[in-house]
Amino acid sequence: MTARVTLRDVARLAEVSAKTVSRVVNGDAHVTPSTRERVQQAITDLGFQPNLLARSLRMGRADVIGLVVESLADPFFARLTSAVEQVAHERGQAVMVSSVGNRAPERELLVVESLLVRQVAGLIVAPMARDHGYLAGTLQRTPVVFVDRLPEGVTSDAVLVDDLAAGEVATRHLLDHGHRRVAFLGSELRNPTTRLRLAGYRRAMATHGLGADESLIAVGAGSAREAREAAEQLLAAPQPPTAIFSSNMRCSLGLVPLLHSSDRTDVAVVSFDDFPMADSLVPAVTVIDHDPEVIGRAAAERLFRRLDDMEAPAETVVVPFRLVPRGSGELPPPQPAGGRRPGGTARGRPSGGPRAGHDTQPHTTHEEREGARRP
Repeated sequence: MTARVTLRDVARLAEVSAKTVSRVVNGDAHVTPSTRERVQQAITDLGFQPNLLARSLRMGRADVIGLVVESLADPFFARLTSAVEQVAHERGQAVMVSSVGNRAPERELLVVESLLVRQVAGLIVAPMARDHGYLAGTLQRTPVVFVDRLPEGVTSDAVLVDDLAAGEVATRHLLDHGHRRVAFLGSELRNPTTRLRLAGYRRAMATHGLGADESLIAVGAGSAREAREAAEQLLAAPQPPTAIFSSNMRCSLGLVPLLHSSDRTDVAVVSFDDFPMADSLVPAVTVIDHDPEVIGRAAAERLFRRLDDMEAPAETVVVPFRLVPRGSGELPPPQPAGGRRPGGTARGRPSGGPRAGHDTQPHTTHEEREGARRP
């Protein structure tokens, strides 16, 4: 049986001390490049495998970060997870992923605690719970970066999109193309992103001098099936909407197939989140696009910076979004003459043609954000 290669064997071949080898293995930035290269070559030549368990016990934490998401079945979180794993791999760390599920936000506490007892070095969390005060003591020893949504009850690092501004931009885009009966389709209001996007919708409507018609607001759709049912009710109303802002991917996956199967592709649509085949439909779906890989990479990089400096002040990173016009969001409202059905119009030709995609992020005040985040 071949003897296990030890740290001292590497030190002997590289002609350095065992302490220097340990510093290289632990990623110490103070080792000179030439020495680091010599040690890494010796590690490769000897096939040295660090004893990660012993290292974890020595350091008091594992070479693993925890990632808590809503669901890996959601393409957004799948792509975000991939980006986090790539950054962790570059740092020589692994990622332990757990999902909470959009129907059981109370599971977040159990999932987070299960990762903490495994001594993960840090956590990236897509928050689902309504109160994150349970993490107040944890933040002193284990850094946490929140993604996609701000936490409630604690101050910590976060990486997200300006949902309030995005909701306003999406709705304003439909209004600018002549629509006045614009509906909002969203998930549960306990979800802060839904509340913020709805607040943006309301603000755009008010800016155009339109009072909020509550009959045009459908929330509570936690699945594509529920979104489809809610959209069916909107379209069956005596005065149906001529345009719909779908505030997340699940809602869009219920809404868009309904419009196509019921021959209602004359209804203008803007979807928050892109989704597979959205650009291949006729009309192609106009989207608010924000890159989950950018969010995941920024969150992981922020976590590793926090591990290097636990005393740094908390920071909220806002990543850009852009509205991508493809056709569905540029459809005109119906004309009163011509025998068209209520809420309908001739299909396929957006008024004025699509405009180039652009980053759009109107200014929002702290007070507006805080007000929108409260139910």
